[in-house]
Amino acid sequence: MSLVWLLVAVNVIGSCSGEAALMRVYSPGDIIIGGLFPVHLKTNRNQKPGELTCTEFDFQRFLHTQVMIHTINQINQRTPRVLPNVTIGYDIYDTCGDVSLAIKATLRLLKSASDPHSCSTHSDFSQPQTKVVIGESSSEVSIAVARIVALAAVAQISYASTSELLSRKFKFPTFLRTVSSDKHQAEGICELVRKLNWKSVAVVGSEDEYGRYGSDLLNDQFFNKGVCVEFVDILPGHFNQNTSDTHTLLADLMGRVANSSAEAIILFTKATNVEIIIEAAIQLKLNRTWIASDSWSTSPKISAMPGIEFAGTVYGFIFKRKEVPGFKKHIVTIFNDTTNNSHHHHHLWYSNLCLNESEDGGSDCWMTNSRKQCLNPRCLIAFIDQDYSYSIYLAVEVIADGLRRLLKCDSLRCERSSDFTPMELLREIWKVNRTFNTTHVVFDENGDPSLAYDIVYWKTFDPKTGPVIETIGEYWPDGRIHVPEKLYSAMNAIRVTTYNCSKTCEPGHELKLQSKTCCRHCVPCSAREFSPGNGTACRPCAKKQYSVDSRRDQCFNNTDEFLDWSMDFSIILSSFGVLGILISVVFAVLFMVNHSTPIVKALGGYLCFLELLSLLACFCLTFSFQGKPSRGSCRIGLPLFGTAFSVCMSCILANLLQILVGFNFNLKVGLWVKKLNRPVAVVVVVSGIQLALSLSWLLLNPSVPQEEILYHSTLHLCELRSVGFFAAMIAYNAILAFICFLFAFKCKQLPDLYKNATLISVSMLLFLIIWIVFVPIFLSMRGKYKASIESAAILISSSSILGCHLAPKCYIMVFRKELNNESAITEYIKKHYEQKGCNAVKP
Repeated sequence: MSLVWLLVAVNVIGSCSGEAALMRVYSPGDIIIGGLFPVHLKTNRNQKPGELTCTEFDFQRFLHTQVMIHTINQINQRTPRVLPNVTIGYDIYDTCGDVSLAIKATLRLLKSASDPHSCSTHSDFSQPQTKVVIGESSSEVSIAVARIVALAAVAQISYASTSELLSRKFKFPTFLRTVSSDKHQAEGICELVRKLNWKSVAVVGSEDEYGRYGSDLLNDQFFNKGVCVEFVDILPGHFNQNTSDTHTLLADLMGRVANSSAEAIILFTKATNVEIIIEAAIQLKLNRTWIASDSWSTSPKISAMPGIEFAGTVYGFIFKRKEVPGFKKHIVTIFNDTTNNSHHHHHLWYSNLCLNESEDGGSDCWMTNSRKQCLNPRCLIAFIDQDYSYSIYLAVEVIADGLRRLLKCDSLRCERSSDFTPMELLREIWKVNRTFNTTHVVFDENGDPSLAYDIVYWKTFDPKTGPVIETIGEYWPDGRIHVPEKLYSAMNAIRVTTYNCSKTCEPGHELKLQSKTCCRHCVPCSAREFSPGNGTACRPCAKKQYSVDSRRDQCFNNTDEFLDWSMDFSIILSSFGVLGILISVVFAVLFMVNHSTPIVKALGGYLCFLELLSLLACFCLTFSFQGKPSRGSCRIGLPLFGTAFSVCMSCILANLLQILVGFNFNLKVGLWVKKLNRPVAVVVVVSGIQLALSLSWLLLNPSVPQEEILYHSTLHLCELRSVGFFAAMIAYNAILAFICFLFAFKCKQLPDLYKNATLISVSMLLFLIIWIVFVPIFLSMRGKYKASIESAAILISSSSILGCHLAPKCYIMVFRKELNNESAITEYIKKHYEQKGCNAVKP
């Protein structure tokens, strides 16, 4: 049955009129799967404008098309049926690895289902004939195809395109693949280099999406892992053309490789570029260590080059390799049975796949340049790879599984017809979570599977038997790498020792690998490192140590930096603090001596003592901001000041209410003022709110001592962990000050011999100005003088009340005693109202 399917496919192969370069294999079906494969490797553009000729037929890539056909046939014939009463067809094009041909083929695949045999490139994206596309292998070509198929919401599943760029779903929303992205491959190569303790590498990429992104990823990975990249060479797009320019580029590259001290040369470019490089390496007998990317790590053409052993040792990364079930038997059978078919005759003629029998009984497969037709079953099998072929097999199986769920099929029938949109199939494919032939496939949000890589080694071979590409380890995208320990010594044996450009170093210097030359030079240690000399590596100083600029051969302890008691500014602040304390005590004594006099009663009686006590506490708190910060000093400083100052202002507010009640004869105003004239209640309630706020601050998120390590010093300060509590404390006191200012301004109209209201207005205004200036400075400032700003603000705030509100009263008690009696007050009140009455009588 498989032979019948092949004959159907072969009979329709051909090209559209006038476009001989676009080869096609088509088989009808209820659902069509498109295929894009580079069966030919190059194109010849030296024709008439708009015409292309495909050259360099690749037999192994031709077999990739057969893998797709074979897997589709197996699904159609499998018992029990995967898709009962539904047949899968295919439409496969040879893109020749060319972007323009791939675009033309894609437009053909997206043509309307009503005319599948038309050669027109006009596409009806609303109802494309093809529901899903497999291919292309090149990332550069896949990117171009992905932009087109996305317009029709057709899923594209690549079996070999590994560029990390294709994982960006906002650019390529319908692209998926059955291989891991280059991001994981670059991580794997870097991890292998690190595992082998190699210190320097060289990278060769190419000016395309595969080579450019791959080399950039490698460069970033090596930089992060501390591996020296001696050079990164990006080959131009025309490197595989036989021109004088490319010959010069190749000579320059070979010169850099020959003179390089790198321990491995990584070739992350397409196979056609690698063929040229390895051929030159063979001629020069470079004998270097090469690391192959997936594009050529299992290439039979490169590994079979005559004298490949002179190029050196080759390690490589390739997708997890497995055999496609039944494909070897299938391919041998169809070629044995159809050698007279014109289609196979064409491919076998140009592939010239022969078996050379030697006199001693040995034999090897080879590609002859003569026009002789050769064929041997063993050589057919030798050209069947187990990486790309298996990825194609997985792509077809994934599509079939998505179709089975979309059409709601069981073993007997499918409930839904094949009339569905490509977007519906794309959604079902993305949901695939199944094991195919022991390989579990599930796509992430980027359309990438989590599949492992095989690490391969090109084992030394006998020229008569050909090369042996042996799997020696594996790498998983989660970072796990497995290489047998016994291989490490063998792999390390081929290392190129990195040379030193300087033999010895002065103290304070170390030998470091330079990124451009990968040789070691003497480099000064950093500010927090030291080295005794002789090339010894720089060692870090302790946490609170540094090394001197001129000599980094030893470390010195950092000096502690904080607002020390012996500093001039600290002495000035302390002096003002002590002065404030002494004045407060003197004022308290004066008030005690004159406690029964009118002036003390005018200040609220006992309220003035509470006011002085709160100011005394504020002056004492200024000392908590000086010296080395401790847990206690950081916690109590600002919260305790907020509470003490709110007590002071609550006493002033209670005193103002007493004045309003005593001299305001407006019945409407006097009624509500009298209700508020409860001095004890006012003080308790007003200061109690601030006390609750301060306690919450202390318990929930208090300030803590912090160390900030600077260049030569360690800064000790209190870290304000809660700006919210600090702002609430300042805002509450500011509101109290503003209320006191308003009441005092209203009381200025009343008879007040001692000018109490005027002096309170001035002191409250000073307080508001001080803290409006202080807050932004405090929050933005950094350093040891930040604590001095806090201390100065508290001193000025407390002194403004002590000097503006209380000091004038003490002056009267000492120097103007004649005003401190009831008769003086009575006379002043009488004159005040007489003057007010006279002003009212005047016309």
